[in-house]
Amino acid sequence: MVIIIDYNIGNLLSVQNMFKYLGVNSRISNSIEDIRNADKLVLPGVGHFKTGMENLIHSNLLETLSEEVLIKKKPILGICLGMQLMTKHSDEGDCNGLGWLDATTRKFQISDTLKVPHMGWNDVHYKKDSKLTEDFSADPRYYFVHSYHVQCNQEADVLGTTTYGYEFVAAFQHDNIYGVQFHPEKSHKYGMELLRNFNKI
Repeated sequence: MVIIIDYNIGNLLSVQNMFKYLGVNSRISNSIEDIRNADKLVLPGVGHFKTGMENLIHSNLLETLSEEVLIKKKPILGICLGMQLMTKHSDEGDCNGLGWLDATTRKFQISDTLKVPHMGWNDVHYKKDSKLTEDFSADPRYYFVHSYHVQCNQEADVLGTTTYGYEFVAAFQHDNIYGVQFHPEKSHKYGMELLRNFNKI
């Protein structure tokens, strides 16, 4: 069972609908019992970093999530804001995150010729082997919508990159912790491949 964590932020139903299309058993929940019994977790998210952290705190999920992810090593996939929340700190709201890996969330610093938020389709170049990226189609492309991006302090955590003004982290992996800046649930066959692989981990 994949539990899609409900903390009152993000496009939960879109993620669940993609899992349903793939034949993957999933549930949207903020139940501590469901999180503990889950085989895998997904932390989605669209919106403001500080609001996301406040919602996780008010949902009383932080201790349970950290136990499942850091101690029990349960696979978790962060999507967009969910990925960013896994970092130590964000420029958005000058707010601390979950701190699950050595990374920070930075605002785009690009010229006036490029609009922020970054919105649209980008190629992602994967830099290491991972169960998340096995048997992918050639030249995978994904849909992005974001004004901030993750900066990993450990190069070994960088799974894939893309470019908008400059190269930035599009996907990371640290042990059982996976994050993608793009929206696999909006990325057609390429997103399906990624979510299918995540379910197999």
